[in-house]
Amino acid sequence: MVQSSLATKSQSFDLVKGEIEQTIKQAESSLERFQENRESGEDLQNCVDYLNQLRGIFVLVELRGGTLLCQEAVTMANDVPVGANDDKNILLTTLNSALFILRRYVEYYHQQRADHPELLLPVINDLREARKEKPYPESCFFDVDVKERPDFCRSVAVPVFEGDESEYEIVARRMRLTFQVALLGMLRDRNEVVSKKLIGRSARGLARLCQDAPMGQMWCLVATVAEAMLDRTMVIGKARKRMFMRIEKYARELVYVGKVAAAKDAPDSLIRDLVYILYRSGSANPEVTEVLSAFNLTPAEFPDAMLDAHARRLYGPGTDVLRSLSEALQEELNQLKDKLDIIERGIEPDLAELASIAEALERLANTLVMLDLNKLAAISREEAAKLRVWESEARLPGDEELYRLADSVLSVEDAIMQIVTRGITSETDALASGHRERDESLYLQEALFVVADEARSALTLAKRAITAFIESDYDKLHLANLPATLHSIWGGLQIVGDPQAADVLQRVAGSIQERLLDERDAPSRQVLEALADALTSLEYYIESIGKREEKNADLLKLAVSSLDDVGL
Repeated sequence: MVQSSLATKSQSFDLVKGEIEQTIKQAESSLERFQENRESGEDLQNCVDYLNQLRGIFVLVELRGGTLLCQEAVTMANDVPVGANDDKNILLTTLNSALFILRRYVEYYHQQRADHPELLLPVINDLREARKEKPYPESCFFDVDVKERPDFCRSVAVPVFEGDESEYEIVARRMRLTFQVALLGMLRDRNEVVSKKLIGRSARGLARLCQDAPMGQMWCLVATVAEAMLDRTMVIGKARKRMFMRIEKYARELVYVGKVAAAKDAPDSLIRDLVYILYRSGSANPEVTEVLSAFNLTPAEFPDAMLDAHARRLYGPGTDVLRSLSEALQEELNQLKDKLDIIERGIEPDLAELASIAEALERLANTLVMLDLNKLAAISREEAAKLRVWESEARLPGDEELYRLADSVLSVEDAIMQIVTRGITSETDALASGHRERDESLYLQEALFVVADEARSALTLAKRAITAFIESDYDKLHLANLPATLHSIWGGLQIVGDPQAADVLQRVAGSIQERLLDERDAPSRQVLEALADALTSLEYYIESIGKREEKNADLLKLAVSSLDDVGL
């Protein structure tokens, strides 16, 4: 029955495809003429008429994304007055872009024979934001009734909170800060893995504070969503950033209003957004399918990763164009690497080769600038400048200089190879962050990797030791070697030039010695939780050491805050 309906819809579309394409062209032409002559009210009205005509056709063939896009485009066009000044340029540019994407979506639907209105949501929201209107949520096209909700906490392990009111406030503040650090990481496009882990940890902590209260249900659902996003490597786009910013408001209320805030119920719109992410994840994990089945849903056959890939094709150059561009750039880089290889091997080294490599890098930089990949272009220019210096000094580069040059070339090559899948986006350009900003030696890089590896192992050991300490009714034997182990990592962090992380680690080691080993009485649960939170924050921070990414100092602040909360 469904297949029959889809076939009928597809046949209906085929009958009007030519008319749709012709009407889009007419709308574009009318808009272009109006942009050239802002006094031509007739052209502007023609554009509006064509958009209304398109909307009617999309309603007829049941393309929801096209219908909503045309509706928003008509509203925007009506906001543009005859004789519009330059302050309306943003409206006209956005309208132009929307028509361009709509034309591509018509072709996309013709090829795919499947309507995915979510793909048009970014450009629909661009139209709304250009008019200073609130953007639609990610679940805009998701039809599900969330008024009847299951127990979202059923598959989320949440221990009972046994503290008093002052301890409640301390934990609420710490969990909110954890959420804020995660949110800040998302907004700055930092390590998404760490942000998702922090969201999950914070949500579990807040669910514990709201146990048996309506708001606890939302926090359990947020924890499940964070784990699904981590497990399925789901991207954190603009809509999801907005959603998490909205969720942070409820963490703030717990801090400033207190337990009373837990009695509130999360709005249906927010629950729908969260359930939509689980649906779109494509995850078959039991905790995800349990939530979905409560709403008579199954994981999407068109999951987030596929949606993201199709969106890149829709909004960026065609795949064939990207592949040709990538291959052309890689061919140039391969020639460049061959020349570097000759210099490295010392096979008839020639100073003239330095100028040749510099010219190749400068050509590459110019191409990358044209593609708006400015960070990658900067790397190419920087290395070309070094080659010019070596040429002027009439010397070949040393081993370490050559290593750094090769490393930069490989960094650019890695980004270019991903143009086909990522598209020409800021994400592709961000791969340039792998380029070392400091003048680090190969030996220091190796030391960073060793320290990071040892630190991760030591912190994992510390968390396990504290867990064993608690489960064995505070048998101190489990902690005997812990301060010494952590102190050895402290030395490594000092050597690689990270005194802030070393200081935090020293505080943790000192607290374990003084509050867990030297004290006769059993430690309070609040102290143990604060240490666990500090160790986790340190663990996430260490993940960035030796990696090609900026260190997240907010994680160190989070660790310090956890210790400060309980006087450690």
